Amino acid sequence: MAKLFGTDGVRGVANTELTAELAFRLGRAGAYVLTQQGHPKKIMIGRDTRVSGDMLEAALVAGICSIGVDVYKVGVLPTPAIAYLTKKLGAGAGVVISASHNPVQDNGIKFFGPSGYKLPDELEDQIEKLALDDQAELPRPIGGDLGRMYYVEDAVDQYVNFAKNTIATDLTGLKIVVDCANGAAYQVAPRIYAELGAEVISIFHRPDGVNINADCGSTHPETLMEEVVKQGADIGLAHDGDSDRVLAVDHQGNLVDGDQIMVMCAKHLKAKKKLRKNLAVVTVMSNLGLHKALQASDIEVAETKVGDRYVLEKLLETGARFGGEQSGHIIFLEHNTTGDGIITALQMLSVIKESGNPLAQLAGQMERYPQILKNVQVKDKNYVMNSPIISEAIRRFERDLAGQGRILVRPSGTEPLVRIMVEGKDMDELQRIVEKMTEIVGSI
Repeated sequence: MAKLFGTDGVRGVANTELTAELAFRLGRAGAYVLTQQGHPKKIMIGRDTRVSGDMLEAALVAGICSIGVDVYKVGVLPTPAIAYLTKKLGAGAGVVISASHNPVQDNGIKFFGPSGYKLPDELEDQIEKLALDDQAELPRPIGGDLGRMYYVEDAVDQYVNFAKNTIATDLTGLKIVVDCANGAAYQVAPRIYAELGAEVISIFHRPDGVNINADCGSTHPETLMEEVVKQGADIGLAHDGDSDRVLAVDHQGNLVDGDQIMVMCAKHLKAKKKLRKNLAVVTVMSNLGLHKALQASDIEVAETKVGDRYVLEKLLETGARFGGEQSGHIIFLEHNTTGDGIITALQMLSVIKESGNPLAQLAGQMERYPQILKNVQVKDKNYVMNSPIISEAIRRFERDLAGQGRILVRPSGTEPLVRIMVEGKDMDELQRIVEKMTEIVGSI
């Protein structure tokens, strides 16, 4: 792996790309960098349900303890729970072992700082440099100066109580089907919704180490959509492997994406005078329908690159407290420092309860414009993106859309691809534009 840290930590195929040896090195380097400058010499570690989590956790623990830093293990918990507990329990850092919505063969290692926020690029660069440097002279304490390992026995209870207290209403009267993706949400999500009064039907809540995200969760909501209708439920919730995102399903079995969730929550927050800066932060992939719906409610929108870390950066830069992605990765900074699928679900459920309106009606506040996505393989994506031919083609085709659509062309962050997204009301017109743009990109 040429560069270890991507937009969401270190990821790779477990035991070939992301090996125990690399995890040990990351543990040593991370513990050294993140417990300097007076930060407590203790690090919180949590993980999802992947079978490779045992191996990587053991290696990380060994690396961290070898530096003389204590480890506090919380076991299987959602990524945002580790962020919350890192800050609450005064750790110098937090580490999550998860590859989120990726298949079981992948895994990842992600660090949080003592404040519960993901690390800035410069800290990740320091950790990466030390982890890859065979000549780095890091401390090797002996005897009583070695780190120890402790278990946070009540970690689940602490996160459950925190999450429940983020809304002021109960969920009595709601029948909810919860898809736990056989992942980190399997213990806590059904419990939280049930303890708040909902009738809960759990599916994909029996992880066996290899079934995480397998034809389930937010990337495969088809079974959930069928189950909601079959059970006569009010709503379905689809978490992903580490439960940092959520999608919803209405009582008719229709999928409700992150853009629609953001529209209903932003409008509700504004009505309660709780939408800080009257601003929602979204990425360039958010649907045009979101922009039009929020504009109609006089809510300002700030746009950023794809990735929750960029959403967070914009929130901190602007002073806003709410934003997210179409994928259902939504940040409520009033409650947590990172995207939290359970917190997002609770905020949405409280809108349903307080408004007295079903999810289908609330989601209908936004007209979702059709989108067509196309990946085009290229030799040099930077050369293509800098070509004036691309910008001129975009301008020409957007004139054809006459304000009722848009075109987005962007490079892949990891592959030699240029991604084309065309959005508008007329599918035939969109298809024509995508085909023309594909030809143009491929010819450069």
